[in-house]
Amino acid sequence: MSNARHLGLRRRTRGAIAHRGLGLLLPAALAVAAGPLPAQTEPPPTPPADWEATAIDYSNVPYPHPVSYLDVEVYGDPQRLAYMDIGPAVPPNGQVVVLFHGMNFFAAGFRPTIEALRNEGFRVVAIDRLGYGRSSKPIIHYNLHIPAKNAKRVLDALGIERAAIVGHSMGGMVATRFASTYPETTTHVVMVNQIGLRDSRPGRAWTDPADSYQSVLTGTTYETVLRGHMRYYPNGWRPEYLEWVKYQYGLTLSGDWPRMARVRAAQRQILYEDPVVYEWQHIATKALVIGGAEDRLVADYPALARNVAEELPNAELVIFPEVGHSPQFEIPKEFHAELIRFLRSDPDEPADQAWRDTDIGRAPGS
Repeated sequence: MSNARHLGLRRRTRGAIAHRGLGLLLPAALAVAAGPLPAQTEPPPTPPADWEATAIDYSNVPYPHPVSYLDVEVYGDPQRLAYMDIGPAVPPNGQVVVLFHGMNFFAAGFRPTIEALRNEGFRVVAIDRLGYGRSSKPIIHYNLHIPAKNAKRVLDALGIERAAIVGHSMGGMVATRFASTYPETTTHVVMVNQIGLRDSRPGRAWTDPADSYQSVLTGTTYETVLRGHMRYYPNGWRPEYLEWVKYQYGLTLSGDWPRMARVRAAQRQILYEDPVVYEWQHIATKALVIGGAEDRLVADYPALARNVAEELPNAELVIFPEVGHSPQFEIPKEFHAELIRFLRSDPDEPADQAWRDTDIGRAPGS
């Protein structure tokens, strides 16, 4: 069976997953009709004239649900953590899902996922990490322990003892750290196109935060922000993607941009200074490694994703061919179907490991 990533067909393929309710095991390279792709467009070459500055507290950025705040203390200083606690839109299924966003997004960027989950009976808690969205923007030395601990503080404040943890991109690193630190709280852990899939320190010199700050401050333009987002979508641009460019670029138009640039530079340091690659082997929680095969942020996402799943003792692996870094936007129906299937599974039942006998993520001939 050839590696699905190399088939060159416009189709959706999933790793071998046992659907216990149906008593059916789907083979690793079973093609699923993808349907026609939405019409592609070109993003505007310059920022639209009506775009305004994004307030550093995101007060002029719409959120899909009411935002609550929790006072927390970090390095001895008071901070404010923003989050949405969204109840199910149908009879509740008794499960809670916590969402961790990526570096170029914030909690509201999970809008499609929030709606998909609440329409299936889940309660959803979507958190703006410190330095993002409506949370405080302290200039501190950031690490992954801070958002993990703050998420636990939110759950404790809400009286939630156990929850499923879902992280996208850099949020996948936070999900890893949370599951590693709080196994008794974590029912399931999902890593969606997680970054930090390798320890980047060997052979790479440390960057002085002052240099990183100058790079962010002077090098962030509409073109660089747009180019970063365009990398997420190998199947072309859609008009709805521009919303997230607008808010990120809008920060540069604010008088608070120098402060925000320092915060973003400090967040970048996490990728080098705080790897999570040594934690997967210690996470016994039922896990799902899921993402688009054509993730342009790494050289070979399927191979790296398979390595994560192999390190995790209790993981499933789902790879979508010809899909990029943000499957929740690019193929929301297929992605959310897989996510919900996994979250509904019994956390005490072992994850299906049938993917280990397939060639998903393996180089041809290996």
